[in-house]
Amino acid sequence: MRHHTTTGLYRSRRGLLFGVCRGLADYFDFSAFWMRVLCVAAFIVTGFFPVVVAYLVAALVMRLEPAGSLASDDAYGACGAAERPATLQRIRSSFESLDRRIQRIESAVTAREYSWDERLRNG
Repeated sequence: MRHHTTTGLYRSRRGLLFGVCRGLADYFDFSAFWMRVLCVAAFIVTGFFPVVVAYLVAALVMRLEPAGSLASDDAYGACGAAERPATLQRIRSSFESLDRRIQRIESAVTAREYSWDERLRNG
């Protein structure tokens, strides 16, 4: 059994063609392979027109699944559960470093000694 982190029916971002089959498979907790087999079988049995139209309508109507949340297994790609805290820590330290750099730039630009008029005339 898979753990669902999203609610509702979405097109998968990891699907082959618009993500409809994988989205349906995830929603019904079914194998994506077998969902695709069922789709191809329906294509063969009913003919080209009905299945292609239904598939395209589903691709247009179904919303794309939300970008990976930090709680989902797929948000971490190939890294395992043991690597998640390290990944989060690496992201956190990158953001903190960027925040410190932005604060230094803001303090330099907004300082009283920084004269925009002189800087624009000479620059």
